Amino acid sequence: MRIGFSVPQFGPFADPDRSARMCTALEGLGCHSLWVADRLLAPLASPEGYPGGKGMPARYATHLDPLLTLGVAAMATERVRLGSSTLNALWQPPLVLARALTTLDLISHGRLDVGLGLGWMREEYEAAGVPWRGRGARLEETLDVLDAVWRPGTVAHTGPLWTIPESTVLPKPVQVPGPPVLLGGFTPTALERVGRRADGWLSASMPLPHLTGLWSVAVAAAERAGRDPAGLRRVFRVNPEVTRAGATPAESHRRGTVRRICDHLEAMCEAETDEVLVDLQLTTDSPEEFLDLAAAFMAELDGGSPAPARDQPVPARDQRVSAEDSPGRPPRA
Repeated sequence: MRIGFSVPQFGPFADPDRSARMCTALEGLGCHSLWVADRLLAPLASPEGYPGGKGMPARYATHLDPLLTLGVAAMATERVRLGSSTLNALWQPPLVLARALTTLDLISHGRLDVGLGLGWMREEYEAAGVPWRGRGARLEETLDVLDAVWRPGTVAHTGPLWTIPESTVLPKPVQVPGPPVLLGGFTPTALERVGRRADGWLSASMPLPHLTGLWSVAVAAAERAGRDPAGLRRVFRVNPEVTRAGATPAESHRRGTVRRICDHLEAMCEAETDEVLVDLQLTTDSPEEFLDLAAAFMAELDGGSPAPARDQPVPARDQRVSAEDSPGRPPRA
């Protein structure tokens, strides 16, 4: 199992200097990855559809840009993987997105994981001037453009939404054939897309029977596409509600003591490439408590093993990382 934490970027943590210091401290705990999230606005009239059904937390009204925050995290760390869970993929043209992601992969020396999703808030799409309808088809073509930009050679793309004349687009990312792309979503259509063309799934802590049913869709889709399902990564996000007392079995995937929540996360992870993402930004307002809780989750999930060495060699900026060197990457369709 791999262990990740959220990059501090919302509410009281929306301060670049504070975020940088906390990223350095989180890496020092020995975690494997740090992840940003994406929020564009918080409507005063409560939006419908927020996952969890309790209404969107007020602190999401204060946020740092996810891609720029990843740049801060990249400069503040040396070893951890850096990802987005999730970046709303459709709010900017894919060529512009590809350029930004390539730059982040270079800044981080090949440590970038690209986690993309469609979002859930119609109001953000309206504010960004992006149609709400047709999101799935727009994401498919976005992935086509990312592949076209990142593969070696010249770039050309002709599709229903975007046309790129044959062009030179340099530099290329450090990672070959580009940073790993993980997709979010909890519908059969989303899981089919994960199995068919992604490097992994950005999921959430959930009851095990629900997980089994969803994952079977991705596995079947990967097999139909001639891909090895065992190569797909899974990242399980939890926004824990930490309590002193225990919780009911139905709540243990997100609420209870640190030990109880970790028991459920460990039960979800079946492969070494499975990963948990603990987002503590809704759990505390204090940087000190944030880091104390992160240490507690590390101790439970990692068995108290020592932090990885921080003096591991880092690839030079112009050194390409092969697909075989990237963790858990099945061949793309």
